Amino acid sequence: MRKEAWFGLSIMALVVVGLFWMMPPPSQITNGHMGLLMLALIVVAIMLGFPTAFTLMGLGTMFTWFAYHSVNPSLAVQQTLDLMVQRTYWVMNNDVLISVPLFVFMGYLVERANLIERLFKSLHLATSRIPGSLAVATIITCAIFATASGIIGAVVTLMGLLAFPAMLRAGYGIRLSAGAVTAGGTLGILIPPSVLLILYGATAGVSVMQLYAGALFPGIMLAGLYVGYVIIYAKIKPRIAPPLSAEDRYVPLPKFAEVITKTGSNNVIAGLIGALKGKRNADVSMRTVVGHLVVALLPLLAAALLMGSIYHAVTAQTLVDTSGLQEMGAVATTDIVEPEAGGLQEPEAEGGLQEPPVEGGQETPVTAGAAPESPQPPAETAAPVERHPAPMGYWIALGICFAGLAVFYAIFTFVRLEIFKMLLGSFFPLALLILGVLGSIIMGLATPTEAAAMGSFGGLFLAVAYGRFNWTMLKEAVFLTAKTSAMVCWLFVGSGIFAAAFALLGGQEIINAWVQSLDMSPVQFMLLAQIIIFLLGWPLEWTEIIVIFMPIFIPLLAHFNIDPLFFGLLVALNLQTAFLSPPVAMAAFYLKGVAPPHVTLNQIFLGMMPFMAIQVIAIFLLYMFPAIGLWLPSLVYGR
Repeated sequence: MRKEAWFGLSIMALVVVGLFWMMPPPSQITNGHMGLLMLALIVVAIMLGFPTAFTLMGLGTMFTWFAYHSVNPSLAVQQTLDLMVQRTYWVMNNDVLISVPLFVFMGYLVERANLIERLFKSLHLATSRIPGSLAVATIITCAIFATASGIIGAVVTLMGLLAFPAMLRAGYGIRLSAGAVTAGGTLGILIPPSVLLILYGATAGVSVMQLYAGALFPGIMLAGLYVGYVIIYAKIKPRIAPPLSAEDRYVPLPKFAEVITKTGSNNVIAGLIGALKGKRNADVSMRTVVGHLVVALLPLLAAALLMGSIYHAVTAQTLVDTSGLQEMGAVATTDIVEPEAGGLQEPEAEGGLQEPPVEGGQETPVTAGAAPESPQPPAETAAPVERHPAPMGYWIALGICFAGLAVFYAIFTFVRLEIFKMLLGSFFPLALLILGVLGSIIMGLATPTEAAAMGSFGGLFLAVAYGRFNWTMLKEAVFLTAKTSAMVCWLFVGSGIFAAAFALLGGQEIINAWVQSLDMSPVQFMLLAQIIIFLLGWPLEWTEIIVIFMPIFIPLLAHFNIDPLFFGLLVALNLQTAFLSPPVAMAAFYLKGVAPPHVTLNQIFLGMMPFMAIQVIAIFLLYMFPAIGLWLPSLVYGR
């Protein structure tokens, strides 16, 4: 028998032994203990290979009937069937889940737009002088593609076909190559738009928009830690990640660039400006020179637009509400009322409205349509105040920005211009799609469902723009979307029935009483919860952990005064282990399915271990510095 099978059987044996050790004698077993038995059975059944959704529904229905039968046997069947219908209707009526098929559809369309191959090629050329450049480009490509797609299996499979053979041909070690592909591919669990965050939000009752805002910077942090590890490891052991050869770094120049570099400067700005003035190169047209000069100046224009927007925001005018104020020496009109029998009345006026008495009590009559004689203009209800001066931090950031641009343009050669043009055709379309989807959600301009609909339209537009759209591709994307969405919905139906049965049996009360009896501090509870989730990631997938165990943890958060949003960010960061930890490391099996025959599953598992350790470090950093995840939601939503 294989080692993986022995490992799985040993974990199941530990679950069963622990269950019988914790259960009381048969004479003292209550309904609550039956709930704990159901919880242990679901783990064992899933590890044996039974479908998760239908196992949840089956065990949930059986134990629900048992709970109702212990109270009223004559109504047990009817009540069980009613509960199944109610939980199914709850899933069908959940607005949050509507965004799942739309985001999945967007991911499949982006996957088939053939952008990932161009993106990987341009990124590995852009990072060619960095140690471990191929692995770095792989992780960055996975992070970008995971943000646009969010489909873990698709990202790992595509990068396993594209980047994994390229790294092996370049002499990279199997473990480092496998770890870069699998760890980078699982970033879609955390980086929004993530289906995991949608499911957690629906389970915990947390705003998906706030979850997306909170998960953005932790996802970037984790990707940065991956890249940092690869660079340091490649620097220490260059034989594991040898630098690219000159042939691999070679970028062919177009004819106009060769002409300009021969007769002018190799620097893009100097060469193109030199080709514009005086006696131009006869073989280079004015249209070509101007077009490439505009392309070369795009980073400067983008930086100017960004810093200008920031300046407008930090120096914005503030409006002072003066609706309750009046001119000096004047009495408000509303104060001049004469008490009459029967109530309050407006002051009498002859020929129209009159100004209120001033100083000596005299009134200046004003006829209808005539201007008042008072030299003072009427008071405004809201007066604009001059713009605030920009803070010193803005000017420091502006100086750093333009200093960076100066360095960039000083080393901006025609070879780098060609790489930049490749990035324009691969990275920036995805970046615009990502910014449009995530920006509209985080800024509160659209709900996740509305943003997902626009993202699906954007993915369809990219497929058409890159000539990849056809009816076969559309049919495949729709079929895979329906398949994935059905899986998610059935999981929620099963988890709803299972959670209801667990609550009916009293299992939640037993767990709550047991945890509270331990008299733990919030720090100890958070540590215990994350360790349990980390260990559950070894035998179970993230979907099973979310739908089965999150309903158990969520009610305990209020007792320890823990923010469900912050807890969800820690869980999302932790649950990446479900894709990287054996024996149910799905990322490893995705890669093994497309890897060369000489690459073994054990090598892939060993390659993932350092990245799992990095995930633990990332969890520690997020817990020690909560602002990494909570700063953006507090800034946008005022939490």
